Amino acid sequence: MSQLETLAAKVSGLDLPPVVLAGTVDEATRSERWVRGLSQDAALGDQLEISHVDGGALAEIIRIDQKRCVAALYERKAAAFLGAEALLRGPFTISPHDSWKGRTIDALGRPVDGAGPLIKGPPRSADANPPHAVGRTRLTRPLHTGVKAIDLFAPLVEGQRIGIFAGSGVGKSTLLGMLAGTGGVDTVVAALIGERGREVGELLGGPLAAHQDRTIAVTSTADETALMRRQALRAALSVAEYFRDRGERVLLLVDSLTRAAQAMRDVALSAGEPPVARGFPPSVFSELARATERAGQGSGGGSMTAIFCVLVDGDDLDDPIADAARGTLDGHIVLSRELAEAGRFPAIDPLASLSRLAPVAFSAEEAELSRHLRRLISRFEETRDLRLLSGYQPGQDAELDRAVTIVPKLQSALLQRPSDPLCRDAFAELAALLSGREGEADAASVQA
Repeated sequence: MSQLETLAAKVSGLDLPPVVLAGTVDEATRSERWVRGLSQDAALGDQLEISHVDGGALAEIIRIDQKRCVAALYERKAAAFLGAEALLRGPFTISPHDSWKGRTIDALGRPVDGAGPLIKGPPRSADANPPHAVGRTRLTRPLHTGVKAIDLFAPLVEGQRIGIFAGSGVGKSTLLGMLAGTGGVDTVVAALIGERGREVGELLGGPLAAHQDRTIAVTSTADETALMRRQALRAALSVAEYFRDRGERVLLLVDSLTRAAQAMRDVALSAGEPPVARGFPPSVFSELARATERAGQGSGGGSMTAIFCVLVDGDDLDDPIADAARGTLDGHIVLSRELAEAGRFPAIDPLASLSRLAPVAFSAEEAELSRHLRRLISRFEETRDLRLLSGYQPGQDAELDRAVTIVPKLQSALLQRPSDPLCRDAFAELAALLSGREGEADAASVQA
């Protein structure tokens, strides 16, 4: 045996600590650290643990050049100093477990609900690849949400990805709380990104409280760093993927995709990327597409139905993020400010809302009825001025007569308060209401 083999045999029997690569900080700002000595060993997205006067701080490498790495801090830490040690920790992982249901965690997978430590399962990459397109299971099973306007005009299919497009203050958070009660779902993962701290508590204690036992909330409030807000979306996707891969039916609620995109923009700009579309660097759009592709159906027996809130600036549905989301999702539910101001909630615009999987969700008769109702609503709205000016005469246009008779009843039928029972069969309830059997409609709601 050679000396080298003898030494290797001796070393193999020792309980040695793992080798950890380290660099040193030679420049710092409030949110970034420049680290020397790791450029040849680190990769984009790796974590660093950087020494501070008040303890270690986690950071993520967002840029690498020949001599230094640029790392953005997850949390704001004071008292940074030059020469601080930066330990290379590798890619970020999260370790979901079945016992996480009913818990609230932050973007790094740490409990923030005061209910004690979390049990950890096998670690998973927070930036996993989406399922391969060819291996995805086909979407065939309708998912009844119990929200009548959605089930009638923009129906969902289990495993679908859809967006709620809304300005501020039109009821998107309330609608998300109603959707959390969707039947046929085993686990709800709610990503609350960029919310005001007060709103997080109100959402968890209000609309989501009734479903707490099956809900995992991932929160990152508006005052946290851009890296934490971006990481919250990745963490929520990883948690949802864990339960989907276990064969469960998962409902992922993201509020909001826009604030996650704004966080991606801030991180990308800090890394030196140029802005190309209203201040958004190109990597934001590819990262958004990657995130939405991670949602949806996988290759196993489970499913992930994803609902993303998209904030529209000034109710402009063509802003860059809204346009990119609309192009990658399987449909869009549009909330109307005009309906909200009129007190009609949920303020879903049936003419602007669309589900690309409606042919799968509807039977032939339901599809025809939905199209017919859309035509009547369109005719009713386009003749509003004519009717206000007394230019409408009954008996002159049969379709308009039907619209004037049916649409007001339909608008009343679509009203739904968060405290109301979810609707079991929207088409049956609508048929009972339009035929004058309101008692049957009320009984159907109570039974649901």
